[in-house]
Amino acid sequence: MLPRLKEKYRADILPTLKSEFSYKNIMQVPKLQKIVLNIGLGEAIQNIKLLDTAQKELEMISGQKAVITKAKKSIAGFKLRQGMPIGCKVTLRKDIMYEFLDRFINIALPRIRDFKGVSKKSFDGKGNYAIGIREQFIFPEINYEKVEMIHGMDIVICTSANTDEEGIALLKSFGMPFSN
Repeated sequence: MLPRLKEKYRADILPTLKSEFSYKNIMQVPKLQKIVLNIGLGEAIQNIKLLDTAQKELEMISGQKAVITKAKKSIAGFKLRQGMPIGCKVTLRKDIMYEFLDRFINIALPRIRDFKGVSKKSFDGKGNYAIGIREQFIFPEINYEKVEMIHGMDIVICTSANTDEEGIALLKSFGMPFSN
């Protein structure tokens, strides 16, 4: 069975964006390519156990195995050495990506305290959108009692759009609540 947002994209969004931006070919219409979830834990330098719990939480949120990221270079001021584990990330593609985006837009974002919408200024100029989250509690998969430390994460939504306007139109048609 296809994810709900993927069906919506094929049935509604694809023809709408094709006519809105007057594309000649259906392959020109912007689409989602991948979603990258990233947690950076500087505290993992002192306590490596925090990284393991963050990795498990990221796997519960995404439904996919998380990869531990290591420091690319040494920074003496932070007592960081090259190759030390300092975070974890997951790259979502295909059906898992659409299911995560659906849960993120409809369940997680409304659970943010004093939520008024996400900013349109977080686009990179090529149609990719990045958003930072301060607490992992907005995802219903996380059990509040079992959390050792509150941490945030970065979510990057990569699209095939060429401009920010195309990216905004694509994400807005998926239901992303942009402010003003």
